[in-house]
Amino acid sequence: MAIQQINIPDIGDFDSVEIIEILVAVGDVVAVDDSLLTLESDKATMEIPAPFAGTITKINVEVGGNVAEGHHVFDIEVSGDAAAPAEEKPTPAPVAAAAEPLKEAPAPKPAPAQHASVENSPIVAAAANKPVNAQDMGAKSHASPSVRAFARKLGVELNNVTGTGPKGRIQQTDVEAAIKAVMSGATAAPGQAAMSGTGIPPIPEVDFSKFGETTTEELGRIKKISGKFLHASWLNVPHVTQFDESDITEMDQFRKDQKAAAEKQGIKLTPLVFVMKAVVKALQDFPSFNASLSADGQSIIKKHYYNIGIAVDTPNGLMVPVVKDVDKKGIYELSRDLMEISAKARDGKLGPADMAGGTFTISSLGGIGGTQFTPIVNAPEVAIMGLSKAKMQPVWNGSEFIPRLIMPFSVSYDHRAIDGAEGVRFTTTVGNYLTDLRQLIL
Repeated sequence: MAIQQINIPDIGDFDSVEIIEILVAVGDVVAVDDSLLTLESDKATMEIPAPFAGTITKINVEVGGNVAEGHHVFDIEVSGDAAAPAEEKPTPAPVAAAAEPLKEAPAPKPAPAQHASVENSPIVAAAANKPVNAQDMGAKSHASPSVRAFARKLGVELNNVTGTGPKGRIQQTDVEAAIKAVMSGATAAPGQAAMSGTGIPPIPEVDFSKFGETTTEELGRIKKISGKFLHASWLNVPHVTQFDESDITEMDQFRKDQKAAAEKQGIKLTPLVFVMKAVVKALQDFPSFNASLSADGQSIIKKHYYNIGIAVDTPNGLMVPVVKDVDKKGIYELSRDLMEISAKARDGKLGPADMAGGTFTISSLGGIGGTQFTPIVNAPEVAIMGLSKAKMQPVWNGSEFIPRLIMPFSVSYDHRAIDGAEGVRFTTTVGNYLTDLRQLIL
């Protein structure tokens, strides 16, 4: 028997990440790849797997502490056969991830306070139009980076918020409750509600059990983490959705013609890879869709690389891995990339780098059904495409109705960066490319 150290592996571009859960205790017997502890950054929650099989003999960290790559976290007693480390993994497997968070908006300009209780409140500095002291923004409070970012966005001093989580940990609901407590007894300054979002009235609480039997189930970790970013995007981005459809009869026939050759190379050829190529060509035609707004909303940052996020349905919830450099890859290479990231997403093995750097997102529900839907922009991106199920329809060709395979799709976009006319031109262009793939080589 031998004692081995377990250290934090490569966790991506993070200097320090907070520990939110320790999943083992001294004396526990673990197998290789069993989860040992959970880390949370502002973008993802990651589980650190065991590189050895054996018995945990020492825990060198605690919940709330911060660790970095190489940090010694556990000692484990392993047998002689297991003493050699397992093949090193490039990144720990995250169990939850969300789209990249919106950049922090600039603080509103001071305006006269309208109520003494707000002006004197130590909890909501923004509501009182006071400057927020960075040292007071939860420096000594027990809260995750994502909750700290949420509090900073709303101007909440975490030192004055009571945490209801384990060991007094401050959760997002605690920050929201603190804001509601202050705002319920005060009148915001003119325009303050619209500027900060804190004036949104809460949904009344209802005791549903009065009307019949109920069951309460906690949301999964992915939905908890991604939900707040989706909410922030919905509140901050003025969404417009353009609906359209495309005749993909020839495209699908070409895919079927290439299917056997692709399968010989171990490739599953799906319509999605053709859509990705058509989208990138349209993004090159309309650079405003492959962009982000600056933090102050006064400039548009156009990107000259094309990384497409693909929404993947997994047992743990929706995840958005990113396929890099789509413009530089052929159909077969993109198919391999898509197969790889989809498998990693379903197995919970996506790392932070796998979900970073997206410039445009595609959410495909075509394999499930439906006709049209409104996808939420994956901010700080400015546009997202939603694909629905294609079906045969009769189309008039001037003399008769003929059967054609029609695919409905939609594009939601940030109206601050893209106007309606450009939105229609973009969807029309994508549809034309999908109808006649030969245009992609022009």
